[in-house]
Amino acid sequence: MSNKLFSPFTLGRLTLKNRVVMAPMTRSRADAGVPTDIMATYYGQRAGAGLIITEGTSPSANGLGYARIPGLYNAAQVAGWRKVTDAVKAGGGAIFVQLMHCGRIGHPSNFVDAGARLIAPSALAAPGTMYTDTAGPQEHPVPEAMTEADIHATIQEYADSAALAIEAGFDGVELHGANGYLIDQFLGLASNHRADGWGGSVKGRIRFAVEVARAVSARIGADRVGMRVSPYGVFNGQSPEGDADHEALFTALAKELSALKLAYIHVVDHQSMGAPPVSASVKASIRAAFDGPYMLSGGYDAVRAEADLAANLGELVAFGRPYLSNPRLVEKLQSGEELLPVDFSTLYTPGVKGYIDYPV
Repeated sequence: MSNKLFSPFTLGRLTLKNRVVMAPMTRSRADAGVPTDIMATYYGQRAGAGLIITEGTSPSANGLGYARIPGLYNAAQVAGWRKVTDAVKAGGGAIFVQLMHCGRIGHPSNFVDAGARLIAPSALAAPGTMYTDTAGPQEHPVPEAMTEADIHATIQEYADSAALAIEAGFDGVELHGANGYLIDQFLGLASNHRADGWGGSVKGRIRFAVEVARAVSARIGADRVGMRVSPYGVFNGQSPEGDADHEALFTALAKELSALKLAYIHVVDHQSMGAPPVSASVKASIRAAFDGPYMLSGGYDAVRAEADLAANLGELVAFGRPYLSNPRLVEKLQSGEELLPVDFSTLYTPGVKGYIDYPV
């Protein structure tokens, strides 16, 4: 077995100590949008990864759709995240923040700022319910359809948040364009019924993603910016059904992101969690269209990761669930040590249990 997974890799202006990436995973431990001290401990424990990508973090008061998720749009949040980045840097790690605007996936009970609004490309409620700390599960409300002014203001919020990320000590940002959140809501026909220049055609539907990436790159440098996408994703009410342009859309988006010279593209394949598989053809199309590092993701172990890297299917491999209960994941993958199971009952609960009490 080769050792490519554990070899260094140059990502933009960074030299990663290995190609293992800690995938972004929501953990709901923030306090009114502000990162907490236990979050610094949690990420610091996992600094052995070549790159950590944080949980989804809202660039806007309007994007805090879930209970107890963090934001990055004010001074208190910058100070909280600075503790996190300091802890990771102390462990020799690198860290990107994932900017995730929830869009229609939210509920007013979860907002922490007065005047926050539930906004989305179209006035279409997401299916299912949203958990709230105050009233338990609630039906997703119908969001406000974003005006042209809302769209431009939100793009500016992403850029402003990215600048705050650098101030907070992050090495870069990942734009969450997957899993049915705001950027993905513009991409998908299930959530975007717009008839203006921000919907309809492939060019219209990818426009918001491209303009966010352009604005963030202009602010902090494209070599500090990645994007996560989820072709064939069905999370949060998204669906490829009825979209004859589905593969063409992601290929076109990859070409535009490549032209911007983004640091990487992160392609989600959640078939290991029951989602439809991402076809080999769309993976190959994205790989060919994006002239930069390709981050593999979806149910990987060390053997499969090494094989796919050796086959030149990607340059980096993101690991999700194994990192929840195995802070020393890189060491365990190298040694073949048995991985500890995850306590799924504590994924989103407040406090240290199931969060920072796994053995380090």
